[in-house]
Amino acid sequence: MHDLFFGLGIAHSIMLLAFVIGTGLYVGRFKIKGISLGSTWILFMGILMGHLGFRVDVDVLHFVKEFGLILFVFSIGLQVGPGFFQSFKQGGVKMNLLAVMNILLAALVTYAISAISGEDLKTMVGVMSGAVTNTPGLGAAQQSFIDVSVSGGSSAAAASAASEKLASAYAVAYPMGVIGVIFVIILFKAIFKIDHKKELAELESEADAMDKARRMHVAVENPAIFGKNLTDVLHSFGGEFVVSRVMKGEEILFPSADVVLEEGDKLLIVTSQGEVDKIRILFGREVDMHVEDWVKKDHSMVTRRIVVTKPSLTGKKLKELLFRSAYGVSVTRVVRAGVELVANKDLYIQMGDALVCVGTEQNIDHVAKIVGNSAEDLNKPNLVPIFMGIVVGVIFGSIPIHFPGIPQAIKLGLAGGPLIIAILLGHWGPKHKITTYTTASANLMIREIGISLFLAAVGIGAGEEFWSSIVGGGYWWILYGAGITLIPLCITFVVARLCKLNFYQICGLISGSCTNPPVLAFAQGLYGSDHTSVNYATVYPLSMFLRVLVAQLLILIAMS
Repeated sequence: MHDLFFGLGIAHSIMLLAFVIGTGLYVGRFKIKGISLGSTWILFMGILMGHLGFRVDVDVLHFVKEFGLILFVFSIGLQVGPGFFQSFKQGGVKMNLLAVMNILLAALVTYAISAISGEDLKTMVGVMSGAVTNTPGLGAAQQSFIDVSVSGGSSAAAASAASEKLASAYAVAYPMGVIGVIFVIILFKAIFKIDHKKELAELESEADAMDKARRMHVAVENPAIFGKNLTDVLHSFGGEFVVSRVMKGEEILFPSADVVLEEGDKLLIVTSQGEVDKIRILFGREVDMHVEDWVKKDHSMVTRRIVVTKPSLTGKKLKELLFRSAYGVSVTRVVRAGVELVANKDLYIQMGDALVCVGTEQNIDHVAKIVGNSAEDLNKPNLVPIFMGIVVGVIFGSIPIHFPGIPQAIKLGLAGGPLIIAILLGHWGPKHKITTYTTASANLMIREIGISLFLAAVGIGAGEEFWSSIVGGGYWWILYGAGITLIPLCITFVVARLCKLNFYQICGLISGSCTNPPVLAFAQGLYGSDHTSVNYATVYPLSMFLRVLVAQLLILIAMS
């Protein structure tokens, strides 16, 4: 029993990690003035247990930390992948520029503190890595330190031992890196008097306007299309819209190939905001109608939502399914991850999509059999893409990237590589017939397990030297780390707000540019939106790369 509680065996390691996670999550449930640090308490419980003398084998601890981080970022990547590139188009350049500004400011503050205080710049790189919670940056800095030391005549063992001071500085500064970012978010939310519920409503309204489907009621007034059948008009002019129904006088018609458009006909069209002007030019003005006006007159047609649950349909274009020509069923919208998309004929279908169909009850039943429409099938996890994606992500993150004038190659690491691959899988997977669908609850479970393992491992590892480092003069590292965390973030938050970024975009920008999973988990838990994840993933890859690059450059400057 002694080894179970105080040894270094596997049973002891599992029990200690589980205890740290369980107690940390329990304490995180309590709020002070409506605010809780949530899962970040796992980190503090880990530091406490490490300080009290509880240990986990170094290799086991390193594995748990890295694997937990991989699970976290990979689940984030799969979740945001379908909307990642659209988000990048709508403001990703601006956000990445702000992230670069934040990273460069942190490097400047680090260099300035070293010059003013006399603290060794190499040690300050460890402080900076902790202050911005960037473990890969610490690893890259240590490796550069060792390589340069060995090339200068030091033994590998001596160089490795000397590099541990960077890790101690990292451990002391890391808690402030988490608390400081959360403090900045809460502080500036109060300073700018931000109503996060209002900001969320505005963000979702903007997304609705640009991306989600909307209905239009249009009168046919363009002489150029009088007497032409609907199919020829759609083929000639194209566009991302769907004609759901046609009204001729009091008669409601299904928009089949032989429907001829005449002056005064009314069309029920489903489209996106970006296509509205084009539709007005093509057909005519919008008329004051309600969807109920169509329902009251249309007794033969029904509208139903059916779900794609057959993996074999993943990657097929909507037009390949021939629903309209073969079954007389029109798909007007596709609901994916809670977002309504226009049922463009070239839209790739993926498992989990909900199709909003218009047609007779009998014909829709036929279509439902084709797509599956079985809720039970969605509950089966698709684990192959997840683990094979991690394999590719680890390989990708381990590829050295060489830059002229820099002796050490740069790597994206075990976090950046899997994140990028997950984003690409989430976006391109369905187009290449790769089923990446996971239920929201399954994705959340993977994410929470990953971040919990990561925080517990970091805390236990940091706890051993935490107090001794502080007593031995490391308390200055806490102040230095606070400066490196707070000064750049305060400037970045103000500039981002002046650039009219939404509060949730700023939360994603800050947590992503600091490569800070605990803050992302905090922001999502407290303010209740996954919009933060999209913006986190938008800036994370470039931020991770630059954090690693900057850490290595500062080490090279310090040892030159």
